[in-house]
Amino acid sequence: MAFPIPLASKMSGASVEQLAYWRKTNVLIPEIESSERPYLYSFRDIVALRTFAWLRGDHSLQLIRQALATLREMDLVDHPSTYKLVKLGRSIGVHHPGAEAIDVGREPGQAVIGTFAQVFAEFETVNKRRVDPLLRPRVGVEVNPGRLGGWPTIVGTRVPYDVVASLIDDGSVSPEDVGAYYPGVTASAALDALDYERSVHGEAA
Repeated sequence: MAFPIPLASKMSGASVEQLAYWRKTNVLIPEIESSERPYLYSFRDIVALRTFAWLRGDHSLQLIRQALATLREMDLVDHPSTYKLVKLGRSIGVHHPGAEAIDVGREPGQAVIGTFAQVFAEFETVNKRRVDPLLRPRVGVEVNPGRLGGWPTIVGTRVPYDVVASLIDDGSVSPEDVGAYYPGVTASAALDALDYERSVHGEAA
């Protein structure tokens, strides 16, 4: 699944400007389309970008770059989403099995206890932008990495949120009638889909 810039920004918490800067400075080049527009991100890119945005709330971009460089020096050269990066006070760590994190920022190699769950939870960026929980951005909208490549869908269905949002956006179909087109989609879930779609484009404008 390929995520366009506005949705990648919304899901990751990185602004459109940050995405452009991070592409330009090679912090993260989109896996799907890296050389020309339209730039499209993978779900793994979204997870990595969200991690960077979460870390950026308390840490400098320079420290994040240092952490990525340390990962490469340690021969950890997989996609950044493969590694669970965590905040270690004033530093950054990479999470290892067994609940240990290894410092890859200020004191590379030092082991510390850390967690990754915070990246998927709601958080606030350094610019005071509220970032929705990744897996449940709205009550009626969910992200399941195993369903449609992580594209947001209506809870409990395979129906893409944006399809439902476009159906009711112009008022030609009421939220209560969406179930006739997509059984299992409630009026409240349809309204949540529309709210999420508007927030995607509102923040990207």
